[in-house]
Amino acid sequence: MSDLLDNSLNEYDLLKAANRQLESYRSINAESMQQTSSINSETEVKIVEPRNSRRPIDENQVNASVELSNRNGSSSNDEENLDEIQEELVLKYGAQHVVKLFIPVTICLVFVIISLSAIKSYQKSNGAQLIYTPFNENSQDSNGTKLWMSIANASIFIGVVVVMTVVLILLYKFKFYKVIHGWLAFSSLMLLFLFTFMFITEFFKQFNIVIDMITLSILLWNFGIVGMAAIHWKGPLILQQIFLIFTCVQMALIFIKYLPEWTTWVLLAFISIWDLIAVLCPFGPLRILVETAKSRNDNLFPSMVYSSTLIYMMANRSNSNTPLEQDLTSNLNQNESGNEAPINSNQNARAINQTQSGDLRNRHGSGRAHHANRQTIQELEHQQQEEEENGVKLGLGDFIFYSILVGKASILGDWNTVIACFVAILIGLCLTLVLLAVFHKPLPALPISLFFGLVFYFLTNLVVRPFYENLTFYQVFI
Repeated sequence: MSDLLDNSLNEYDLLKAANRQLESYRSINAESMQQTSSINSETEVKIVEPRNSRRPIDENQVNASVELSNRNGSSSNDEENLDEIQEELVLKYGAQHVVKLFIPVTICLVFVIISLSAIKSYQKSNGAQLIYTPFNENSQDSNGTKLWMSIANASIFIGVVVVMTVVLILLYKFKFYKVIHGWLAFSSLMLLFLFTFMFITEFFKQFNIVIDMITLSILLWNFGIVGMAAIHWKGPLILQQIFLIFTCVQMALIFIKYLPEWTTWVLLAFISIWDLIAVLCPFGPLRILVETAKSRNDNLFPSMVYSSTLIYMMANRSNSNTPLEQDLTSNLNQNESGNEAPINSNQNARAINQTQSGDLRNRHGSGRAHHANRQTIQELEHQQQEEEENGVKLGLGDFIFYSILVGKASILGDWNTVIACFVAILIGLCLTLVLLAVFHKPLPALPISLFFGLVFYFLTNLVVRPFYENLTFYQVFI
């Protein structure tokens, strides 16, 4: 009995010393402990009675205490992994940008090439021209005459684009949303019904397919109504993207058919310069549009841009979390529940003595991890909001002019020129994304891609093509 009493007294003294050490630790770190007072209030170690007057030791409670200490210790590693998480997000974010842009651009370009190869009527205009390209280029005219006519046509075309853009900005500035929606809806209506009807009839004529007008009307009606709903109302994301790409193809085919050849090349150069001015200049119309939309917390109209996210889905994003956010939140909740769990007064004194020092060290780490996890979740939410608003969005005009360049190259029948232009556009997109990651602001997508495209087109058509044709003619193999 005396041995048991001596052991109980020794344990009693150890616990009193531990309590004094804890109080001195709190006095030294009083300033930092004020921020986590709710956590430290749970860490008080109670002096227990001698062992001969206590209930039997519960091993499960001892294991729970050790497990709690280990959990709090592991939470301090979250702060060390934050940098790795951010690096993974940056890599994933950039890779997704590239993939989500390359796929729709490739589909649009391939669709235009296939359409021009299958439907020969889109390769020649039969003398007809657009109303804003009044100067007609004849094959008998000199190069100087063609040049000034093409410059005049391109200048008139750019003037129309500037006027329409300014009108759109004014309507948006003064919140004439219904007028804008009506304007864009009418444009989509024309593309999905009238231009689609022209495309289908040309396709059937090319392949000598007979179809009655009733069946054609029913098919066209259903196609157009579904497209209008997907673009301007609600629909699956993939369906909206398909119809947006289809409308870009229709516009590109019309321009390829009715724009004169020299006018096309001058127009591509002029539109690149205009894109630079409209996006980068302080008073550029497109820059004003983007800044006004940001200030109002609005999204750009879906019929104007190709987006990887649906606008009506963005309103529900606040009710859902990404897997990374869920992991951080669950980890945070585990830390909170672990910090709120009190130490049972019936635990073994030696187990308390062993885990006490580790627990005291981990309280501050857990508090820092608590704050770091909260801050990380807020940063992720802000980053996702920026991704939804300024992420993978490409103007439909960019799709159209990319398609015009590749489509004009495909009319020559030289696949080397087509592939060179296609690769040049993708290279330009990559460089634009690199600059976007560096400057973190909206950038024009046309200038770099069209510059490389035009250079590759003329170099391939004027230098590379005659070179390998001569090699083939003289049977020279390199």
